[in-house]
Amino acid sequence: MPRPPKSILVPALCAGTFLGLSAGLARAAEPAPTPPPANWWDTFTIGGTVEAGVTLNGANPGDGLNFGHLFTDKANTPVLNQILVTAQRPLDPKATDYDFGFKVQLMYGSDARYTHFLGEGDYFINELNQFDVVEAWATAHLPWLFAGGIDIKAGQYVTLEGAEVIDPTGDYLYSHSYIFNFGIPFKHTGIMTVSHVDPLVDIYAGVDTGVNTTFGSRGDNNNAAAFHGGIGLNLLDGNLTILATTHIGPEIANTNGTNNTIDNITACGCNPNSALRYLNDITATWKINDSWSLITDANYIRDDGFKAEGYGIAQYAIYTVNDWLKLVGRVEVWRDNNNFFVAAFPGNFDFVNAEHGFLNTAVFAPAPTTYFEITGGLNLSPALPPGTPWLKSITFRPEVRYDTSLNSTTPFDGVNVPGGRGFPGFGAGAKSSQFTFGGDLIAKF
Repeated sequence: MPRPPKSILVPALCAGTFLGLSAGLARAAEPAPTPPPANWWDTFTIGGTVEAGVTLNGANPGDGLNFGHLFTDKANTPVLNQILVTAQRPLDPKATDYDFGFKVQLMYGSDARYTHFLGEGDYFINELNQFDVVEAWATAHLPWLFAGGIDIKAGQYVTLEGAEVIDPTGDYLYSHSYIFNFGIPFKHTGIMTVSHVDPLVDIYAGVDTGVNTTFGSRGDNNNAAAFHGGIGLNLLDGNLTILATTHIGPEIANTNGTNNTIDNITACGCNPNSALRYLNDITATWKINDSWSLITDANYIRDDGFKAEGYGIAQYAIYTVNDWLKLVGRVEVWRDNNNFFVAAFPGNFDFVNAEHGFLNTAVFAPAPTTYFEITGGLNLSPALPPGTPWLKSITFRPEVRYDTSLNSTTPFDGVNVPGGRGFPGFGAGAKSSQFTFGGDLIAKF
């Protein structure tokens, strides 16, 4: 084919170029469509968690209890730890303007025996499995005073303290530490503020009714307020966090021995409404790399009324092998210096009875004890088949645990006493150490 004359080719190319540029300019001039504003409800979620497990004890203790445990205290007995339902709309962590949220979390299971708010359904169900409101609060982000503003939470919420939590999906091991069981609060009713001073520092300050308490004569065992607060550090681009917290307020039940109560007033020689209890905790979490994480939890508590104190430290190591396997270890030493804080609770209502100041059948060590425990476990989270409806994940957490007394007391392998021990039951154990093999299955929906 003959080539077209140059006089024809050049004008044609110029015309094509002009048309192409014109079209491009026209497209560039068209504004990009504006994305619709985010709906406040877009981050609202409803989810569920089911946890069930068993803790085997080869000693087969006569009282059926794994002493030193709370949530895994029933030896050789399968338990439904939790059916947990959570509805929440969290605050936007990047919010620079006003924002609002809330959370409601409900539980049914054996764990509820130890997580009740006093005066709030704590005696509804006299069974191993009970019902509990874990959390119910509203929150607001206020762009005031500091670079990151202030968050305010009001209602019923879990404590700031400790390396472990009530929700099993936030823990690496099935059994809990002595610090979690006996050294920190579980929940509070009150107001908590978090001041985001700058990206590195958060200041916590709040007031509440006490440890696991609400309002009124049946809800607050001593009719006194408490302070809860501390400081949080966010270091190494978020790979190292340190949270130092305290809870200070009266916690002894104001009872005088009448109407099936314990005479705490005489026993402590104090006014329970003013005798302070100090619960202090420092938790440091260091993500070394994609595989290794370390958590250190240091704890000191003191009760001025009974002149009792406890203290200790727990060290965790977590090694992530791959997407579905983690290796976990925990080593802990905790001293109950006056044989006051560590106990076992055979009856379904023993724990809340003790908090209320009612007579109960709680079991204590024979003398002040320094407890040592070492626990090793796995987190197995296999991938679910594609298209699995409703179920988001499953995790199996087998573990082996060894508890012992470092000062040769015998709190473990309790002996069953016909007719119950009465309160307090001291020295029912027969051994200075205890092996347990446990595990749970967690399903998230």
